[in-house]
Amino acid sequence: MYHFFTDKSNICGNTVYIRGGDVNHIKNVLRMRPGEEISVGDGENEDEYRCIIEEFEDDAVRCKLAFVKTAGVESPSRIYLFQGLPKSDKMELIIQKCVEMGVYKIIPVETKRCVVKLEPKKAASKVERWQAISEAAAKQSKRSIIPEVSMPVSFTEALKEASELDVKIIPYELCEVDDRTTEIFENIKPGESIGIFIGPEGGFEESEVEKAREAGVLPVTLGRRILRTETAGFTVLAWLMYKLEIFTMKRK
Repeated sequence: MYHFFTDKSNICGNTVYIRGGDVNHIKNVLRMRPGEEISVGDGENEDEYRCIIEEFEDDAVRCKLAFVKTAGVESPSRIYLFQGLPKSDKMELIIQKCVEMGVYKIIPVETKRCVVKLEPKKAASKVERWQAISEAAAKQSKRSIIPEVSMPVSFTEALKEASELDVKIIPYELCEVDDRTTEIFENIKPGESIGIFIGPEGGFEESEVEKAREAGVLPVTLGRRILRTETAGFTVLAWLMYKLEIFTMKRK
């Protein structure tokens, strides 16, 4: 079943309207017809609206609400990814896969070793593109929300934004491979907010890691090998997905 998003204002009683680019996609690309069933989310909560297409209007697809289902597909914890800006189009891959894996928000971060430096106008254009990728990934993975991709921030601003989170971790290649990382992950509980700091190519400078430590961010190891920036975030999210979702489900 195809999954789409619409603004909450487009849900009027038993009528749900889909507007924007999805109108052409539903009508001319997917070639759907009245009577077919689709899934719709409002991008804000976990309600999934099961709808029947009724009619194609000039600028909208009008649907009849069949029933509302609490999807329960979101992670029990809000996970914030503070991603050091990578080169080329790696950020697009990072956003796509991290949204599939349940991230709540992605914050691009300018660190000392970032090669990419975005001017405000260029940054706004990039973020618009990245947000579209987040939405597409949310549709594909049938997320209830569309994770926000924020404007790039400095490392200091990122630490300030993360200050209120319950758990904050920073994978660091010079961190010792010992039991401390295991203890940190084992102590994370469902419902806690989590911040993950991932460095760009070349990683974080020692001064940044020390500054993060002082702000309560816990260094962890991802093993004996050095992972690429586009791999590190996936790895942490996979561990958290198992810890917070799969392992929890097994114990119930």
